[in-house]
Amino acid sequence: MKDYKYVIYEKEGEIATITFNKPEKMNSYVIISVGEDFAEVLDAITRAEEDDDIKVIIFKGAGRCFSAGQDLSKVGFVYGFGTKKDERRPSQRIRLKMDRMGISEGYKRFFFCPKLTIAQVHGYALEAGLMIAMLCDFFVCSDDCMMGFPGQRIGFAGGGEHTFGHLMMTVGMRRALDLYISGRQIDGKEAERIGLVTKSVPPEKLEEEVRTLAKDLCLMPRDGIAIGKACRHLFYDRMGLTDSFTYGYITHTMFTNVRHEPGEFNFFRERREKGAKAAFHEKDDIRKLS
Repeated sequence: MKDYKYVIYEKEGEIATITFNKPEKMNSYVIISVGEDFAEVLDAITRAEEDDDIKVIIFKGAGRCFSAGQDLSKVGFVYGFGTKKDERRPSQRIRLKMDRMGISEGYKRFFFCPKLTIAQVHGYALEAGLMIAMLCDFFVCSDDCMMGFPGQRIGFAGGGEHTFGHLMMTVGMRRALDLYISGRQIDGKEAERIGLVTKSVPPEKLEEEVRTLAKDLCLMPRDGIAIGKACRHLFYDRMGLTDSFTYGYITHTMFTNVRHEPGEFNFFRERREKGAKAAFHEKDDIRKLS
């Protein structure tokens, strides 16, 4: 049995639970270029996929949140951000390869997983954490959890993401633009009201709600689950929804070449000068962007 450092893998009958296990970092992972922490998440998914006993996978987070997304203390260095060195930065072809293999392919693992998937979300689901939850078949959260795309204020301004198509088809164009461009966070109740989540429940009921759902889903035959997933894959292709992984990595690569003019907030400069935590909070202060 394989041991993990950044993931807890548990199997109970026909249910596998994959717990993001970096509580000291709010379960933030190095997704770009697939750091060893996120590689463990992908390995755990493979493990569940290859186990024919498993029908349902539950994704949850250890500690006080589901996932805060990308590890902002490390993000961007792979592109040469935040340094004063004169070294040559990666070429466009290298950036495109990193974003395709290191981001798009990782997100696809959640969306195309042949098992039924449930995101059990508490605390925070931000940026990549929220995208992972959105890519699951079921998204169940606590009423008091907070979710959003605050990282958009790093400079993306409503682009460079792999799940914009998913968000727009889920909540509609106007709400999707609001969430992406503003970077504002919403709680579980509002997320349920606008259709972003399957269900929002009181915090003390979250575990019970998800376990009940998972057990109900296990009543379906394995072949039925597999056929259903394949049929939906075909339907998503016809809708053009799966194209989002392609435009996601291409537009993300474009945004790695954003040039900041005087007076514009530059997260990577602030991180270099003040540290990741201070830069993160400064990024979230709207007044600093005006």
